[in-house]
Amino acid sequence: MTVLQSIFLGIVQGLTEFLPVSSSGHLAILKNFFHIETGGSILFDILLHIGTLLVVFIVYWKDIWKLIVEALHMAGDIFSNLAIFFGNKRSQEKKKYKRIVRTNYRKFVVLILVSTIPTGIIGVLGEKLIIGAGEALLVPGICLLITGVLLLISDRAENCYKIPKDVTYREGLLVGTAQGFATLPGLSRSGTTITACLLCGFDRKFAVKYSFILSIPAILGAAVLEISDVGSEVITRSMVGTYLAGMAAAALVGYICIKTMLLVVKNKKFKYFAFYCFAVGVISIVGYFVL
Repeated sequence: MTVLQSIFLGIVQGLTEFLPVSSSGHLAILKNFFHIETGGSILFDILLHIGTLLVVFIVYWKDIWKLIVEALHMAGDIFSNLAIFFGNKRSQEKKKYKRIVRTNYRKFVVLILVSTIPTGIIGVLGEKLIIGAGEALLVPGICLLITGVLLLISDRAENCYKIPKDVTYREGLLVGTAQGFATLPGLSRSGTTITACLLCGFDRKFAVKYSFILSIPAILGAAVLEISDVGSEVITRSMVGTYLAGMAAAALVGYICIKTMLLVVKNKKFKYFAFYCFAVGVISIVGYFVL
């Protein structure tokens, strides 16, 4: 793989990771159409995702910092409650327990954890299916058609106003399950999760934020599972430079794209991306039977 090919795939990753058109689907299709060989490099795939992950941290750093702080405070309160529990066992004076989930950000933390559980289960159980699905054009093409339908549905969803305190844990599980299925190439992760959030009644701005922050544990988890296989790859110094060029391209383009998503969701403009997904999906399916 050349530096230009790496940058090209990085641009595709940055564009499609945050725009609701499926990064994995586009990468699978482009590799098949243009015969771009990454050598099956797990490291390259990991670096592309880390590039876009950095963008999420940059754009939502204030929210992520608050989530980390509240998560630590929640852990402290849990230990305090354990101390109170054992203290109440020995004392006649019963102390009250601290309420763990008592703010919006604390509820946000728990919702992210709840949503991550089904995503992780589906990702681990369907790993071989997911890898095999991207080796031909048919599955990404079909999944892009499904993505188009989901985007049209999201545009028709009513404007609701749920923020973390209003969201149920059942709804968190549903969004996480949607993200789990979106690991299939061609099924947009952002499009699927935002649609799931909107159908659950999330505020549109919060739906976008929830979708992108929810991607953090999913991407980190996938990277941790795959990083052990990186040691088996033969990686030269020139390859590292090539891979980093793709990572930088993914981060730069991703930053530009993530800034547009809130306006797209707020103004119900997903339909244009839906038509695009329909077109690329049809081309991919036709290409499977013709090429």
